[in-house]
Amino acid sequence: MLTGRKYVAALTEDQATFAEEIGGAIRSVWNTALEQRRKYRRRGKWIGYREQSREMAEAKGDFPWLKAVPGHCLQQALMDLDVACRTHGPFMIRWRSKTRWSPSFRFPEGSKIPVKRISRKWAQARLPKIGWITFRWTRPLGGAIRSATMTRDGERWHISFLVETGAPAPAVNLERGRVGVDRGVAVLAATDDGRLFERKFIRPGEAERYRRLEKQRNRTERGSKRRRECIRRQRVIMRRVRNRRRDFHARTACRIVDGNALVALEDLSTKKMSASAKGTVAEPGRNVGAKAGLNRAILDKGWHGLELAIRNRARKSGTVVRKVPPAYTSQTCPTCGRVDANSRQSQAEFVCTTCGYAEHADVVGAQNTLARGHTGYRAWRPRGCPVRESPTGSRGNPVDSSLSHEAGIPRP
Repeated sequence: MLTGRKYVAALTEDQATFAEEIGGAIRSVWNTALEQRRKYRRRGKWIGYREQSREMAEAKGDFPWLKAVPGHCLQQALMDLDVACRTHGPFMIRWRSKTRWSPSFRFPEGSKIPVKRISRKWAQARLPKIGWITFRWTRPLGGAIRSATMTRDGERWHISFLVETGAPAPAVNLERGRVGVDRGVAVLAATDDGRLFERKFIRPGEAERYRRLEKQRNRTERGSKRRRECIRRQRVIMRRVRNRRRDFHARTACRIVDGNALVALEDLSTKKMSASAKGTVAEPGRNVGAKAGLNRAILDKGWHGLELAIRNRARKSGTVVRKVPPAYTSQTCPTCGRVDANSRQSQAEFVCTTCGYAEHADVVGAQNTLARGHTGYRAWRPRGCPVRESPTGSRGNPVDSSLSHEAGIPRP
């Protein structure tokens, strides 16, 4: 089975400068190859990886900076672009901006990358044309290296290894349990058995500092040192928020996936749902402010990141992840099947107008999601699921924020 190992790298000043040059070359090759593919498509023709790789080899004679960087990294960038264009089309692929894109490049020949321990906390890996780099040893590799990737997050570099563990992928056992997951705004995730997973990723002090830095940045001139310093401090705060969100997604995915053979998710397009609502003074849009708040909530929760974490965990546990249509999952009563928008009394409260079934709205959505993913479109809920009236949480559903223990009511 293939798995990933990510470590914090401690590059020297020369290595960091050279890594930036490699990232710049990768970005230039990507943008040039993408523009070439777009021009070919406008003329009704197609150019693939083989032709572009051959032309890049010829261009090394005219551009010495292409020779200075590892050739395998340039070829890998063209391979990645080829896969992206064949999957989405050249006009749906984004350019890599110098200011927005973080440098990242991959060494595909893992067998030629030796790794050695130098102390209890540190290890070294030798990369082509970069040399021996030092990284923090936080966990063993656990297998043979297939490839290595260098990425920069803010001012810190990371090295990631794709490792072949040698263990076969686990077989799917349909005798195990099943779980439906609903992603919401009130809480990040809710399962059909009443578990709620929620956490605030930015602390109040950090939010206040970020707003203060935003005001300071608006008073500075473009390109000034004060403006760059404000942006740097804002990125430090957002990097901490991203790390907390990524860690919470991984822990939540373990709680959801482990022990289940089927995970049912709503087929949500986060990109389309978080699209900006546009409006002008002459032609104001409808509910622009509310839509902007919803967009911030969706992006802050990280719906897509949670789905990726669930799929990654399911690949290791042998769990099947199935996506179902999301229409009316939070407005359908899982007991009587009645669909009524008035049953959704608030963002977190559901009371059926026909049978009186009361539950957290996100839990109702998770129950209907599981019904669609497991037994077609017939409403289904756990056997003997009563109306919970407990002082814990909303409608008796405990909220798991620390993930230090398994929260929620056990499945019957």
